[in-house]
Amino acid sequence: MSLPYLLVEPAVRAGLLEDIGRAGDITSEAVIPASSRTICALEVREPGVIAGLDFARTAFFLIDPAIKFTSLLADGTRVQPGDIIATIEGPSRGILSAERVALNFLGHLSGIATATRGIADAIAHTKARITCTRKTMPGLRFAQKYAVRCGGGANHRFGLDDAILIKDNHVAIAGGIRNVLRAAKKSAGHLVKIELEVDSLMQLGEALDEGVDVVLLDNFDLIGLREAVALIDGRAIAEASGRISPVTAPAIAETGVDYLSAGWLTHTVRVLDIGLDFRA
Repeated sequence: MSLPYLLVEPAVRAGLLEDIGRAGDITSEAVIPASSRTICALEVREPGVIAGLDFARTAFFLIDPAIKFTSLLADGTRVQPGDIIATIEGPSRGILSAERVALNFLGHLSGIATATRGIADAIAHTKARITCTRKTMPGLRFAQKYAVRCGGGANHRFGLDDAILIKDNHVAIAGGIRNVLRAAKKSAGHLVKIELEVDSLMQLGEALDEGVDVVLLDNFDLIGLREAVALIDGRAIAEASGRISPVTAPAIAETGVDYLSAGWLTHTVRVLDIGLDFRA
């Protein structure tokens, strides 16, 4: 898996500009001879799933095009401690200057992919899929959602213009489920899906009577989810949210829902420990 360079480059460039500051890498300039060349390896220090190699590659390239970045694995690959995912060879100063930004992207995105894979594996025996949300870091949504796909997950909306997602506040302000769904249908184009969040079987019944593409079953318990799936009976896509974790996900998926959505995949992720190790 990979992303277009046109998307990756601006994000990495912004990260490098932030790190380089106003005077550049004064440490490497002071202590490393300009003629020094180095071979390094990106080594994994814990089990996980890789995502973000193109971001790392771009960081080194933008600092110094003379740096050679060789990927040994691909994004989406499961890894174990000691696995080498890439080698970097070239001017030492440039490698050291790009190191932190490259590892920030690689560790963060690999952490998302790893967390996603944990849920995907836990529910693999069901038809359900794990999906992310719009709870992403500003400016990095495309990257974080890419990492979710690397981990075997699916993507929810990329933005407010992707689909109509009616939440509880929309319902309250618009004057109820029937009013809000009728208004949404009147506005939506023929390619725009409509999803409605419900928090009770009564609301779900109203939504199904009115007609909706997707229902978001928010914080239903397992009994409620089973009853909701039976009530839906294939008339809409069923998405469950709330309390999704590798421990709870299997039972939730076994209720028959189509998707499990979890915002923490992108907003509370733990980085995957990857190091840049000097070789020669």
